[in-house]
Amino acid sequence: MTLDVATPDRPKLESAIDAEEYDDVTVEGDEYRRDELAEALDDGAWADAFESWAAETSLDEADWDVVTDLDLIEEFDFFWDSFAGRVGYHAPGLPENWRERDIHPDIQSWETVSSINASLTELGQVVCDVLADDYLDWEADEVDAGDLPDF
Repeated sequence: MTLDVATPDRPKLESAIDAEEYDDVTVEGDEYRRDELAEALDDGAWADAFESWAAETSLDEADWDVVTDLDLIEEFDFFWDSFAGRVGYHAPGLPENWRERDIHPDIQSWETVSSINASLTELGQVVCDVLADDYLDWEADEVDAGDLPDF
């Protein structure tokens, strides 16, 4: 299924946010390289990733309207995880208590909430993949064998 909508502006990457504060990611290090990632997104990575994602997503235009009404794209964060040698991300999502909070009149089911949350997670991963495959040539920091976890 194709989502036929205009590519939204890329999210602003907030350099003051510590990626360790997110519940959904684990990051080693504190050099997130957000300015460089923002440049790569502006150089076409965001548009390329969004186009690729939109061509494959199961999200429909009504659900996309919810995403844009709530400015969820702006809540994305992308950052460099130097220890893992990868671009990490934090995807926005609708809260579990969406019904009690009455956050949007077009959200009437868990199916809608789940579809939006899963689709935004997929978008975050596509952006990371496009950045890594086509826009960045960064390597992981050299790690001393003493720094590696014991298994």
